[in-house]
Amino acid sequence: MSQLRVLIYLFTISAGILLAHSGATAADEPAAGSADLRIDSVLVSLIEQVEVPAREVGQLDKMLVQEGATVQKGEILAQIEDGEAVLLQQQAKLEYEMAKLKAENDINIRFARKAHEVATAELLRAEDSIKKYPKSISKTELDRLKLTAEKAELEIEQATEEAKTSQLEASLKRNAQEIAALAVQRRKVVAPISGMVVQIMTKDGEWVRPGDTVLRILKLDRLRAEGLVNASRLQEQDLKGRPVTLVVNPGTKQEIEFPGKISFVSPEINPVNNQTRVWAEIENPELKLKPGMRASLIIK
Repeated sequence: MSQLRVLIYLFTISAGILLAHSGATAADEPAAGSADLRIDSVLVSLIEQVEVPAREVGQLDKMLVQEGATVQKGEILAQIEDGEAVLLQQQAKLEYEMAKLKAENDINIRFARKAHEVATAELLRAEDSIKKYPKSISKTELDRLKLTAEKAELEIEQATEEAKTSQLEASLKRNAQEIAALAVQRRKVVAPISGMVVQIMTKDGEWVRPGDTVLRILKLDRLRAEGLVNASRLQEQDLKGRPVTLVVNPGTKQEIEFPGKISFVSPEINPVNNQTRVWAEIENPELKLKPGMRASLIIK
């Protein structure tokens, strides 16, 4: 019985020594890796993807890209039939040019000014003649000359107002031309972002309505790596904006590194494991990194 007690005592001492040793090791690990913070498992995902819709109703005339094509923002991807819209644009353009010519024509104003000069000169000559020869011109004739001069002055104002109206009409026609041009442009399916076409939903000849998805684009030159970090590290240092290195296939011959930086640190902490989400934006100019990959993230 005494031997059993001795064995239990020795076992208790040995277990205590092992626990103390393991506790010391766990406490030393953060200090040893305090220079860089490593997250062993992060998920690579998309930052941006777009389902590109049709903006006008009509028949899809031609798809200009194929799945797998890399496109730039603003590039025309598909064309909806636009024959009627083009004709309306041409009509609006001609109407604007006619209204513009009318607005720029100042002949009526110049003629009214000239007529006013002549009428004023006749009135002045008549008044001078009356001063020299009081009975040379009747009062009725003098009144007629005054009326003619006043009428000529009012015709200048009338021509000026008509010119303003013509300018406004030209502006309206210009707006109509821009609306017609917009209707033509809206029948082009344009890439809203730069990326890769990964799915085409509509084929040539099919009917589309506003809001129907024509194709889907993924932005692949910049991806997101998301992982979890212990909240205690957030108290030690501010991670947002820190440079990072994403390592794919670490420790193998296929190991690849990608640069990036921390763009978001979640303010929420999981009460169960005391972890919070962080993610980094990773540069991927050669498109070697793929969404869905798992990798390690080293925060500098």
